[in-house]
Amino acid sequence: MTEILEAEPSVAAELFGDRIEVARSFARNLADQGEERGLIGPLELPRLWSRHILNCAIVAPLLRPGLVGDVGSGAGLPGLVLAIARPDVSFVLIEPMERRVAWLTEQVAALGLENTTVTRARAEDVRLPQRLDQVTARAVSAFRTLIPLTAPLLRPGGELVLMKGAGAQGEIEAAAKAIRKYHLDNVEVITLGEGVLPDVTRVIRATVD
Repeated sequence: MTEILEAEPSVAAELFGDRIEVARSFARNLADQGEERGLIGPLELPRLWSRHILNCAIVAPLLRPGLVGDVGSGAGLPGLVLAIARPDVSFVLIEPMERRVAWLTEQVAALGLENTTVTRARAEDVRLPQRLDQVTARAVSAFRTLIPLTAPLLRPGGELVLMKGAGAQGEIEAAAKAIRKYHLDNVEVITLGEGVLPDVTRVIRATVD
Protein backbone atom coordinates (compact mmCIF):
# COMPACT_ATOMS: atom_id res chain seq x y z
CA MET A 1 0.00 0.00 0.00
CA THR A 2 3.02 2.26 0.06
CA GLU A 3 2.25 3.37 -3.52
CA ILE A 4 -0.38 5.79 -2.19
CA LEU A 5 1.73 7.05 0.69
CA GLU A 6 2.01 10.84 0.60
CA ALA A 7 5.29 12.07 -0.87
CA GLU A 8 7.57 13.39 1.85
CA PRO A 9 7.12 17.18 2.14
CA SER A 10 10.34 19.16 1.84
CA VAL A 11 9.86 20.65 5.31
CA ALA A 12 10.23 17.19 6.87
CA ALA A 13 14.01 17.31 6.55
CA GLU A 14 14.04 20.71 8.26
CA LEU A 15 11.94 19.52 11.18
CA PHE A 16 13.83 16.26 11.76
CA GLY A 17 17.34 17.36 10.79
CA ASP A 18 19.81 14.50 11.06
CA ARG A 19 16.99 12.26 12.33
CA ILE A 20 15.12 12.31 9.02
CA GLU A 21 16.13 8.76 8.01
CA VAL A 22 14.63 7.40 11.22
CA ALA A 23 11.46 9.38 10.55
CA ARG A 24 11.32 7.94 7.03
CA SER A 25 11.62 4.43 8.41
CA PHE A 26 8.75 5.07 10.80
CA ALA A 27 6.61 6.51 8.00
CA ARG A 28 7.24 3.42 5.85
CA ASN A 29 6.48 1.06 8.73
CA LEU A 30 3.25 2.86 9.56
CA ALA A 31 2.23 2.96 5.91
CA ASP A 32 2.94 -0.75 5.46
CA GLN A 33 1.28 -2.00 8.63
CA GLY A 34 -0.86 0.77 10.07
CA GLU A 35 -4.22 0.03 8.47
CA GLU A 36 -3.84 -3.75 8.76
CA ARG A 37 -3.10 -3.45 12.47
CA GLY A 38 -5.89 -0.97 13.13
CA LEU A 39 -3.57 1.94 13.89
CA ILE A 40 -4.67 4.34 11.14
CA GLY A 41 -7.68 4.54 8.86
CA PRO A 42 -7.66 3.64 5.15
CA LEU A 43 -7.85 7.31 4.12
CA GLU A 44 -4.78 8.44 6.07
CA LEU A 45 -1.92 7.32 3.79
CA PRO A 46 -2.26 10.22 1.33
CA ARG A 47 -1.79 12.65 4.22
CA LEU A 48 0.34 10.58 6.58
CA TRP A 49 3.27 12.99 6.55
CA SER A 50 1.50 16.35 6.58
CA ARG A 51 -1.51 15.55 8.78
CA HIS A 52 0.09 13.16 11.24
CA ILE A 53 3.89 12.90 11.34
CA LEU A 54 4.76 16.56 10.77
CA ASN A 55 1.75 17.65 12.81
CA CYS A 56 3.47 15.92 15.74
CA ALA A 57 7.07 16.82 14.89
CA ILE A 58 6.32 20.55 14.99
CA VAL A 59 5.72 20.14 18.76
CA ALA A 60 9.25 18.84 19.43
CA PRO A 61 10.79 22.26 20.28
CA LEU A 62 8.35 22.62 23.19
CA LEU A 63 9.92 19.66 24.98
CA ARG A 64 12.77 19.95 27.45
CA PRO A 65 15.44 17.41 28.36
CA GLY A 66 13.94 15.22 31.07
CA LEU A 67 11.26 12.52 31.20
CA VAL A 68 8.17 12.94 29.01
CA GLY A 69 5.12 10.69 29.16
CA ASP A 70 2.87 10.23 26.14
CA VAL A 71 -0.62 9.17 27.22
CA GLY A 72 -2.62 6.99 24.83
CA SER A 73 0.26 6.60 22.38
CA GLY A 74 -1.68 4.43 19.92
CA ALA A 75 0.21 4.39 16.63
CA GLY A 76 3.01 6.45 18.15
CA LEU A 77 1.53 9.85 17.39
CA PRO A 78 2.98 11.90 18.93
CA GLY A 79 5.17 9.71 21.18
CA LEU A 80 7.31 7.88 18.62
CA VAL A 81 7.58 10.93 16.37
CA LEU A 82 8.76 13.11 19.25
CA ALA A 83 11.18 10.43 20.43
CA ILE A 84 12.68 10.37 16.94
CA ALA A 85 12.93 14.16 16.74
CA ARG A 86 14.30 14.62 20.28
CA PRO A 87 16.91 11.96 21.13
CA ASP A 88 18.00 14.20 24.04
CA VAL A 89 14.66 13.62 25.81
CA SER A 90 13.56 10.41 27.55
CA PHE A 91 10.07 9.12 26.77
CA VAL A 92 7.65 6.65 28.30
CA LEU A 93 4.77 5.69 26.01
CA ILE A 94 1.64 4.83 28.02
CA GLU A 95 -0.93 2.73 26.14
CA PRO A 96 -3.56 0.29 27.49
CA MET A 97 -4.32 -1.77 24.36
CA GLU A 98 -2.16 -4.88 23.93
CA ARG A 99 -1.95 -4.80 20.13
CA ARG A 100 -0.87 -1.16 20.18
CA VAL A 101 1.67 -1.86 22.90
CA ALA A 102 3.07 -4.63 20.67
CA TRP A 103 3.39 -2.18 17.76
CA LEU A 104 5.04 0.50 19.89
CA THR A 105 7.50 -1.98 21.38
CA GLU A 106 8.40 -3.30 17.93
CA GLN A 107 8.98 0.20 16.59
CA VAL A 108 11.14 1.26 19.54
CA ALA A 109 13.40 -1.71 18.74
CA ALA A 110 13.27 -1.39 14.94
CA LEU A 111 14.03 2.34 15.00
CA GLY A 112 16.73 2.04 17.65
CA LEU A 113 15.04 4.47 20.04
CA GLU A 114 17.19 4.02 23.13
CA ASN A 115 15.46 7.01 24.75
CA THR A 116 12.05 5.30 24.81
CA THR A 117 10.20 2.72 26.91
CA VAL A 118 6.64 1.42 26.58
CA THR A 119 4.26 0.81 29.49
CA ARG A 120 0.94 -0.99 29.15
CA ALA A 121 -1.55 0.80 31.38
CA ARG A 122 -4.37 3.27 31.44
CA ALA A 123 -3.22 6.73 32.47
CA GLU A 124 -5.25 6.61 35.68
CA ASP A 125 -3.69 3.27 36.66
CA VAL A 126 -0.08 3.71 35.60
CA ARG A 127 2.58 3.54 38.30
CA LEU A 128 5.87 5.09 37.27
CA PRO A 129 9.10 5.05 39.31
CA GLN A 130 9.33 8.83 39.10
CA ARG A 131 7.13 11.81 38.33
CA LEU A 132 7.23 13.15 34.78
CA ASP A 133 8.62 16.49 33.66
CA GLN A 134 6.09 16.82 30.83
CA VAL A 135 3.09 14.92 29.50
CA THR A 136 1.86 14.83 25.92
CA ALA A 137 -1.29 13.42 24.34
CA ARG A 138 -3.00 13.70 20.97
CA ALA A 139 -6.67 13.16 20.19
CA VAL A 140 -7.29 11.26 23.43
CA SER A 141 -10.17 13.17 25.04
CA ALA A 142 -11.40 16.61 26.06
CA PHE A 143 -9.07 18.79 28.13
CA ARG A 144 -11.31 18.65 31.22
CA THR A 145 -11.20 14.83 31.02
CA LEU A 146 -7.47 14.73 30.39
CA ILE A 147 -6.51 16.91 33.35
CA PRO A 148 -7.28 14.34 36.11
CA LEU A 149 -5.58 11.64 34.03
CA THR A 150 -2.38 13.55 33.31
CA ALA A 151 -1.75 16.20 35.96
CA PRO A 152 -1.12 13.64 38.76
CA LEU A 153 1.69 12.11 36.68
CA LEU A 154 3.70 15.34 36.75
CA ARG A 155 6.20 16.59 39.28
CA PRO A 156 5.56 20.02 40.81
CA GLY A 157 6.37 22.52 38.09
CA GLY A 158 5.83 19.89 35.42
CA GLU A 159 4.04 20.75 32.21
CA LEU A 160 1.15 19.51 30.09
CA VAL A 161 1.76 19.74 26.33
CA LEU A 162 -1.48 18.46 24.83
CA MET A 163 -2.23 18.49 21.10
CA LYS A 164 -5.70 19.81 20.35
CA GLY A 165 -8.00 20.89 17.52
CA ALA A 166 -9.53 24.20 16.55
CA GLY A 167 -11.69 24.26 19.68
CA ALA A 168 -8.74 24.35 22.08
CA GLN A 169 -9.65 27.69 23.67
CA GLY A 170 -13.19 26.51 24.26
CA GLU A 171 -11.85 23.35 25.90
CA ILE A 172 -9.89 25.49 28.35
CA GLU A 173 -13.01 27.47 29.25
CA ALA A 174 -14.99 24.25 29.75
CA ALA A 175 -12.25 22.89 32.04
CA ALA A 176 -12.25 25.77 34.54
CA LYS A 177 -13.26 23.55 37.47
CA ALA A 178 -10.59 20.90 36.76
CA ILE A 179 -7.97 23.60 36.21
CA ARG A 180 -8.60 24.91 39.72
CA LYS A 181 -8.84 21.47 41.33
CA TYR A 182 -5.52 20.26 39.90
CA HIS A 183 -3.70 23.58 40.40
CA LEU A 184 -2.90 24.31 36.77
CA ASP A 185 -1.22 27.61 36.03
CA ASN A 186 -0.21 29.52 32.89
CA VAL A 187 -2.82 27.70 30.80
CA GLU A 188 -2.51 28.78 27.17
CA VAL A 189 -3.08 27.73 23.57
CA ILE A 190 0.00 27.73 21.34
CA THR A 191 -0.43 27.60 17.56
CA LEU A 192 2.44 25.99 15.68
CA GLY A 193 3.26 25.52 12.01
CA GLU A 194 1.65 28.61 10.49
CA GLY A 195 3.12 29.08 7.03
CA VAL A 196 5.05 25.81 7.43
CA LEU A 197 2.42 23.05 7.46
CA PRO A 198 -0.87 22.80 5.53
CA ASP A 199 -2.75 22.60 8.85
CA VAL A 200 -1.56 24.31 12.03
CA THR A 201 -1.03 22.36 15.23
CA ARG A 202 -2.67 23.66 18.41
CA VAL A 203 -1.26 22.80 21.80
CA ILE A 204 -2.72 23.44 25.24
CA ARG A 205 0.23 24.07 27.53
CA ALA A 206 -0.11 24.38 31.30
CA THR A 207 2.07 24.11 34.40
CA VAL A 208 1.13 22.04 37.45
CA ASP A 209 1.92 23.86 40.70
